[in-house]
Amino acid sequence: MSGKETFPVRSIPGSYGLPVIGNLMDRLDYFRLEGPDKFFRNRMAKYQSTVFRANVPASAPLFGGSDPKVIAIVDSAAFTTLFDVSLVEKKDVLVGDYLPSLNYTGGMRVLAYLDPSEPQHSSIKSFLMHNLRRSSKTWVPELQSSLEPLWSTLEKDVEDKGKVKVLLPLQKFLFSFLSKVLLGADPAVDPEIAKNGHCIIDKWLASMLVPTLGTGGVIPYPFEELLLHSFPFPFALVRGDYEKLHGFILNHAKEVLSIGINEYGLTEAHAAHNLLYALGFNAFGGFSIFLPSLISYIGKDPGLQERLCSEVRDVMNAHEGMSFNAVSEMELLSSTVYEALRMNPPVPFQYGRARRDFNLKSHDCAYRVQAGELLCGFQPLAMRDPRVFEAPEEFRADRFTKERGGEALIQYVYWSNGPQTATPSVENKQCAGKDYVVATTRLILADLFMRYDSFQLDKDSSSTITSLKRRS
Repeated sequence: MSGKETFPVRSIPGSYGLPVIGNLMDRLDYFRLEGPDKFFRNRMAKYQSTVFRANVPASAPLFGGSDPKVIAIVDSAAFTTLFDVSLVEKKDVLVGDYLPSLNYTGGMRVLAYLDPSEPQHSSIKSFLMHNLRRSSKTWVPELQSSLEPLWSTLEKDVEDKGKVKVLLPLQKFLFSFLSKVLLGADPAVDPEIAKNGHCIIDKWLASMLVPTLGTGGVIPYPFEELLLHSFPFPFALVRGDYEKLHGFILNHAKEVLSIGINEYGLTEAHAAHNLLYALGFNAFGGFSIFLPSLISYIGKDPGLQERLCSEVRDVMNAHEGMSFNAVSEMELLSSTVYEALRMNPPVPFQYGRARRDFNLKSHDCAYRVQAGELLCGFQPLAMRDPRVFEAPEEFRADRFTKERGGEALIQYVYWSNGPQTATPSVENKQCAGKDYVVATTRLILADLFMRYDSFQLDKDSSSTITSLKRRS
């Protein structure tokens, strides 16, 4: 990537268009006419290049300096540049050039906005990784006890109403489970948090990120643009809710907070607000996006359900109980998880700002990048690179199994802001909970198929379950 590679160097194709007008036209395509996926696919085809210039949200006249201009990356080879912190800076680029008001994060830049070179990055990430290790001893039993009411709710609603929408019961489970393992706090001690915690996080995330999101036509486009994409939403809309979550952490996560304070030198405020962000944005938000899509893929394939059910029960027959080690032996189940992460990563974008001039290497050529330019990697296309994956647009549950020779492909699964085969550290920006996400998803699926033989989805809605067949 350093420019010493012997690749032909191309100029980066594409255009930002006329000032203001070019941005507005790209926003119209992105939010209304094409949608994010077609937006990048169409430009890749137009320029016959997997690296090109474009405008991406969020940026509008009232955003006060947010610049939409990016160098888009949609192939697997060039995408890895975004992991090289010697070439790209990760400061304040979580969602591109748009930095939500710091009021949303307690008036401070939490870990997600810090570059590894910044002093606080190491102490905060070390604290969060320590917290994950601390909770590993109770992770499995807490997960299983939290899943029980989820399954009961789904079963009852299917029995009473003939169907159940998965998202809200799933989010209620996620909030309860994640609070127990990440905060060491049971939401049941606070009735309002227990009842509404998941909804509060939804409101907080939506208000913070809505300028970057579309409504899928729910709101007519001109009004969507004016009401949702023209200015950042004021924190005042969710201040009370955020303070409730923050107060819950201060009052009931004291043991975890003390680790951050006494062992990693953090202030109580830095420890609390980073815990809240890790809980709400990283863990709860990521699982809320990923698990419904995984359920959709599996629910559409009765044959896959039968194979997963058989594998899970065969492996569990050789183990005394559910564990990280047990589910790691479930090869098809693990491959299914990787394939779902490849097809629909929880966070579709990765950004990085060039620290210096360098040559960005793709498969067959390189592109000259100037210092200060913002790189935008669109993961759903980068992980469907036909130069890496056979039939990349197909969901193949066994793609990463030994039988299919797929073990070598795991390194190209980038959902965690790094290769799946890499290790999170204080020197990089890879998700601290990468391995816990995969392991937790395995555990949820294993618990599902130990309890049920199969499930069916509504033919008109992949997020609605219409049948749960109990284990025979």
